[in-house]
Amino acid sequence: MFFRNLTLFRFSPAVAEDLNRLDEALAEHRLRPCGPLEMGTKGFVPPVGRGEEAALTHAVKACTLVTVGSEDKLLPAAVVNDELQRKVQKIAEEEGRKVGGRERKRIKEDLLTELLPRAFVRSSRLSTYVDKRHGWLVLDTSSRKSAENALTQIREALGSFPAVPLAPEEGPRVLMTDWLATGNLPGGLTLGDECELRDPATATGAIARCRRQELDSEEVKEHLRNGKQVFQLGLVFDDRMSFVLGEDLVVRKLKFLDVVMDEMGDSHQDAAAEMDASFALLTLELERLLGKLEEWFGLPRPADG
Repeated sequence: MFFRNLTLFRFSPAVAEDLNRLDEALAEHRLRPCGPLEMGTKGFVPPVGRGEEAALTHAVKACTLVTVGSEDKLLPAAVVNDELQRKVQKIAEEEGRKVGGRERKRIKEDLLTELLPRAFVRSSRLSTYVDKRHGWLVLDTSSRKSAENALTQIREALGSFPAVPLAPEEGPRVLMTDWLATGNLPGGLTLGDECELRDPATATGAIARCRRQELDSEEVKEHLRNGKQVFQLGLVFDDRMSFVLGEDLVVRKLKFLDVVMDEMGDSHQDAAAEMDASFALLTLELERLLGKLEEWFGLPRPADG
């Protein structure tokens, strides 16, 4: 269950206290199957196990894992429009008249009623956890839209959840550009093998993407001398995890290295024990990384008040 991407929000100590009722609050927002005439449903699903009796949270120390789920009907607009056109054409041929806008709308609504019960259903899951001790909300996605949707679901369940986006005191783009240009990285941090450089002067400026390449090469330095800045940078932290850090401070392509995976072992008795071990290891590793991100970029935790 190791996360592959990290989109981060922060919350205050007072908000952390309110999260003690998370398990109770989620119970009233459990994901239910799509009804015949519904386009989709959203809710929470058990991180471990299945069924109505399975818990909707999984906690290890101060961290609580939550899984946001959705079911969406797959009914492409092109399919509906093609069927609508056939019906409109049939009316024109059989009755010798044009179909007006109001009638087309009614026919389309009837089509949706007819087609929705037969549409395929796509399920999706997004894992997230709250670290109540340090005030982090961590979502396993690089999509801002998906993260905001999941955050909205948690807010609806709790009634209020004032988690806020990161507000760095140090400009990530400037700081990462300096790391790459000088090779002077914080302790424990080394360059990976990919980056994305852009000319920040214009929205349509040149973009240079490097993958599987030595980032201290002359070619990369030439881009920096020409005024490009770092928008994404591959990094390795303490030889335990690699990732690509964006100027939006979203962590992408997160990968735990062999030394971490070896600590997991493979002697777990059941799925619950395996989940417990992997979640504990995940949160322990990320606690160290997030603490360093807070230090490097100045990411203050919101204060109560």
